[in-house]
Amino acid sequence: MKEVNPVTRATLLSTIIGLWPHMWPSTRPDLKRRVFVAFVLLLGAKLATILMPFTFKWATDALVAVSDGKTPVPHLWFAILSAPLALVALYGLIRISMALLTQLRDGLFAKVALHAVRRLAQLTFDHMHALSLRFHLERKTGGLTRVLERGRNGIEELVRLVVLQLAPTILELGLVIGVMLLAFDWRYAAMVLVTMLVFMAYTYRATEWRIKIRKAMNESDTDATAKAVDSLLNFETVKYFGAERRESERYDRSIAKYEKAGVQTYTSLAVLNAGQATIFTLGLTVMMAMCVFDIQAGRRTVGDFVMINAMLIQLYIPLNFMGMLYREIKQATIDIEQMFGILNRNPEIQDAPGAKPLEVREGTLRFEDVRFSYDPGREILKGISFEVPAGHTIAIVGPSGAGKSTISRLIYRFYDVADGRISIDGQDIRDVKQASLRAAIGMVPQDTVLFNDTIRYNIRYGRWDATDAEIDRAAQDAQIDDFIRILPQGYDTEVGERGLKLSGGEKQRVAIARTILKGPPILLLDEATSALDSYTEKEIQDALERVARGRTTLVIAHRLSTVINADQIIVLDAGQVVERGTHEQLLLEGGLYAGMWNRQREADAAREKLREVADELTPREKPNATPPAVAQVEPEPVAVPSSQKIEAAE
Repeated sequence: MKEVNPVTRATLLSTIIGLWPHMWPSTRPDLKRRVFVAFVLLLGAKLATILMPFTFKWATDALVAVSDGKTPVPHLWFAILSAPLALVALYGLIRISMALLTQLRDGLFAKVALHAVRRLAQLTFDHMHALSLRFHLERKTGGLTRVLERGRNGIEELVRLVVLQLAPTILELGLVIGVMLLAFDWRYAAMVLVTMLVFMAYTYRATEWRIKIRKAMNESDTDATAKAVDSLLNFETVKYFGAERRESERYDRSIAKYEKAGVQTYTSLAVLNAGQATIFTLGLTVMMAMCVFDIQAGRRTVGDFVMINAMLIQLYIPLNFMGMLYREIKQATIDIEQMFGILNRNPEIQDAPGAKPLEVREGTLRFEDVRFSYDPGREILKGISFEVPAGHTIAIVGPSGAGKSTISRLIYRFYDVADGRISIDGQDIRDVKQASLRAAIGMVPQDTVLFNDTIRYNIRYGRWDATDAEIDRAAQDAQIDDFIRILPQGYDTEVGERGLKLSGGEKQRVAIARTILKGPPILLLDEATSALDSYTEKEIQDALERVARGRTTLVIAHRLSTVINADQIIVLDAGQVVERGTHEQLLLEGGLYAGMWNRQREADAAREKLREVADELTPREKPNATPPAVAQVEPEPVAVPSSQKIEAAE
């Protein structure tokens, strides 16, 4: 599916239309009431804002009248205390009312805005999980989380800027024009309108110019940071080659670009602010001059002169932020539109209309002439057929790129087959609900990734309603319970991000315990013991054989020693089944499997020889020697000419 570039189609109107159902949710009348009350408070705050300059006018006219001696002398003290001071008090009261109404509006509307943020973030997060594996493989996980984070922040920014700043400013501008038209005449209203149009046009052009400069500054900043991080991460390499000066010059070139762009940014900001102030001041000056002429002609009072100045200066404060407002709103609409772009993308793999839950009666898994390709020009599986009878263990082996891991992905229905059929107990997996399909299958992958939580949490992930006793039994079956209990915090030990606080073998055993706890009728073991040493591998292999007993088990393996007891071994090469049989039968055939077996036996023998040599290097003979890490040497599968191309997806 070709995606629309969200940057080119993002508009403020389309974004607000997309947000509106979440800000005016049909199922939340309480939030609707908040929106309505917030609008009333907004209107009240702006009316108070417009009324404040009138109090200036009235107070000024009253003071002028007093100073001209128009108030009778016996009542002079009363006039001074009542009229001007009362009007000043009224000004203070209105200003306090405006501030209270504004803050109350913001507080009421916050729940509406944050509900929209939460709802959209949750929808996007859920939708990301619903999208296909292909979608996630084509994107960086960090990029997706950034889209989610920026979209969340964009909604908050848009609500704050549009609802709490832009909309009130536009409303205030409309009220000012209305006041000028009613309290003065059309000339004043026209002058305000012309001033604002010129002001906004200039702000738009200058901000567009500044966005390009700001983008260049951000890019140079990113480049300088990347070079600094790259150099510091390679600190030893820099020292090896005495390249400190070269690295310093390289970093300085990036900082120089940032300096140049930064100067342009601040200069352009000064130009923007100066232009805005000039345009606004010219408009204000013209209107004040008009008022002076009207005062001299007896049509206006000194209070009118003060009122015009106060009203427009009051309007200038929010207008002064229009450049920032425009830039931030533009960025927020882009960020939100990227989130909408993910929400509008349909999952590649969906439940068929009328799909029913999978019914596992025996657990027979069957591939029937299955063909599949990640890209149209390169077929990965070329009509493979095999059956895993209920309660049996079938192993799939073959060189890298043969299509082994693709088989497990198809069984889980991360992808749909291009042709052929995969069935469980005669039910095509495309016709059943995905949730029921995956609930019936237990997977121990080659690359185990754990959640950044406790060991207990990661094991319980296999079955969320499991008791602590059941978790302990699963850990015992996976041969990891003893290790967990010697940890200071036991099962409550944090495993770190992606489980990095545990060794590869420990992570693998946690994954095995998790699958044991799930207790599925069908097991998929994709290189399940690849990260384990030989001793632990034997222990885990025994545990897996106990767990697999009575279950339909498909084993994908590189190390052939782990599958010699399988009921049948299927050998894949270049996406086709080239051999099948038991371990003994395949060795007698002397084909691809026999070659792979002999190569691994030679590698095992070489490794054993290296271990003997390492054992001879005792501390007494060589005190400062560090024994080589021979235990981590793993034999490689046979390199077969027809299978030299490495399958990118495996």
